[in-house]
Amino acid sequence: MSDTRDLDRSYVFHPFTAANAHEQSGSVMMARAAEGCWITDDTGKRYLDALAGLWCVNAGYGRARIADALADQARGLSYFHGFSSMATEPAAQLAERVMAKAPQGFSKIFFGSSGSDANDTQAKLVWYYNNARDLPEKKKIISRDRGYHGVTVMTGGLTGLPGLHAGFDLPLPMIRHVSAPHNLWTRLPEEDDAAFTARLAQELEDLILAEGPETVGAFIAEPVMGAGGVIVPPEGYFPAIREVLDRHDVLLIADEVITGFGRLGTWFGSEAMAVQPDLMSVAKGITSGYAPLSGVLVGEKVWRVISGAAASKYGVFGHGYTYTAHPVMAAAALANLDIIEEEGLVTRAGEMGAYLNATLKTAFADLPIAAEVRGKGLMAAVEFARPTPEGWRRFDPALGVAQRITRRALEDGVISRALPNGDAVSFSPPFVITHEEIDLVVSTLRKAAEAVHASLRAEDALDTTSD
Repeated sequence: MSDTRDLDRSYVFHPFTAANAHEQSGSVMMARAAEGCWITDDTGKRYLDALAGLWCVNAGYGRARIADALADQARGLSYFHGFSSMATEPAAQLAERVMAKAPQGFSKIFFGSSGSDANDTQAKLVWYYNNARDLPEKKKIISRDRGYHGVTVMTGGLTGLPGLHAGFDLPLPMIRHVSAPHNLWTRLPEEDDAAFTARLAQELEDLILAEGPETVGAFIAEPVMGAGGVIVPPEGYFPAIREVLDRHDVLLIADEVITGFGRLGTWFGSEAMAVQPDLMSVAKGITSGYAPLSGVLVGEKVWRVISGAAASKYGVFGHGYTYTAHPVMAAAALANLDIIEEEGLVTRAGEMGAYLNATLKTAFADLPIAAEVRGKGLMAAVEFARPTPEGWRRFDPALGVAQRITRRALEDGVISRALPNGDAVSFSPPFVITHEEIDLVVSTLRKAAEAVHASLRAEDALDTTSD
């Protein structure tokens, strides 16, 4: 085992990690990747990465073409900024490529470095847009419980996960939340898709009316919720939401940080959900995680105000980052998009996603603690809960059921993720995953879940007499 584990434990401040536990137990040190879905730690142990890093290594590991594009660009022009009409060729070429794939109605793309900064930019654009329209009170942004939109001061509050608020004085006062379209815990037993959708749309409209439409600027949503549980909305959900927003002059921001560039089997999740957003955030899949890059796609309606009334009123657009439109990152993205197009990986993601979801449903159909299998495209989750005569009940969070399952699977060489706010285990493998690799992922997780189920029974954690 390498000494870098000790260096990591001593000096690295890890995100989303229990600091005290990390200081005691240290890390799993990943050392190198092979190809496709496989990665190796510093002891030589190989893992099948069923999460594609963090929902992002879409083209798979070991892509020399992307590495070469990074190196070639760094040797030629390693950096230049995008301020004051300065430009680089890779960023201009990438902008054209993205806009050609995006749904109709978008005008420009603003580049950043992460999904968090993209959604932070979105909030500023909403305020800038409404200030330019002389609507200075129209600033509130509505998000959803369990939604994930980042960790900046603004986006950490938009994220509907209490663990991202605790200790940080979040959310900020202009943020509101509505219910997630979650079948397991939000849908009423008697509701079909139409009734569930109607109730959620009405909840949104009631909130807008209660706050005052003149104060609400935007609604932000992931086409399929990621870190909040891989929650797929019912059919017709987004068109119904769009109708409510249009009635009250509220912008729709599609957070496509995970779903953009093919994960649902379409280039963008908005296509899969049959909705046209006003603004769209992308990141992760634009480079398959090989380099940090994000984008904010701006619809024509918003762009007309930015380039018209806002420019006249405020002059220079006072927002941007040192690394906006970074040429090396853009070169990586261009190589990544070449791979995705030439190998037909968007179509493949849809096909392999259907196989993954079907295989999970079959494998977990008879496990007593498997409450729901859900997903779309190459996104999937199994949620675990306690069965009772009255229906499903959440496990005591102290039991750490999902974490125990993912740790057991990790020991057996499969990487998945226990999601916050519940006991769901998620999957979002690279698009190049094979049927045999999916079978290995599912069988390993089933074995791990069976072991944890047996432990829970031994601990009397499945007792229903207290309900």
